[in-house]
Amino acid sequence: MFVSELTAFDDPAYRAAAVDLLGVLAYGELTAFERIAEDAKLAPTLDDKAQLAQLATTEFGHFVQLRDRLVALGVDPMDAMQPFVTPLDAFHDHTAPSDWLEGLVKAYVGDGLANDFYREVAAYVDAETRALVLEVFADSGQAEFVVDRVRAAIEEDPKLGGRLALWGRRLVGEALSQAQRIAADRDPLAALLAGSVDRPGLDLAAIGRMFTRLTEAHTARMNALGLQA
Repeated sequence: MFVSELTAFDDPAYRAAAVDLLGVLAYGELTAFERIAEDAKLAPTLDDKAQLAQLATTEFGHFVQLRDRLVALGVDPMDAMQPFVTPLDAFHDHTAPSDWLEGLVKAYVGDGLANDFYREVAAYVDAETRALVLEVFADSGQAEFVVDRVRAAIEEDPKLGGRLALWGRRLVGEALSQAQRIAADRDPLAALLAGSVDRPGLDLAAIGRMFTRLTEAHTARMNALGLQA
């Protein structure tokens, strides 16, 4: 059941939670743009460079959509993003790829898990915000591009599979830890997931099912890359 926007934003607690969600997503998309544009410098061919440049442009377009939504709500986007600068920057510092292939796996596996999590959270916000979140995280062609490049590299050098599988497992651990830290540090987001008297949230059973779905999606992505989850 979706939350009605007209009544939801009259609730200060809900408004704070929605602003937090949009803020963390906006900063996430802004950093994704920066990261993918930087990774393009490592691309082995002009075609790969162009493909990543297109993906970076898509990520920036998503940032603009989220920024504009915050503005429409009367919120300064920079203020909304600020609380998430330190934790997200720390995550990226801890998971800086050492080469082109690790960058691709991070974009597909690490970002994919985070996107899945926020899609789950979007089930508990108003319909307009939810529609925006789902639109932002719709597949933009990244999956096919990454899968093709990683599988081709492993086929050429099978020893890469073990290293990239370890990297993928490290990414999922770091991503889950990051999500838990953000939820713990931001009371509005935690309250959004917990729900209230007139707004359903997640009980322990629902949390268990959510993490099962996240794990299954992660395993499917690793398998698509030809890697052991």
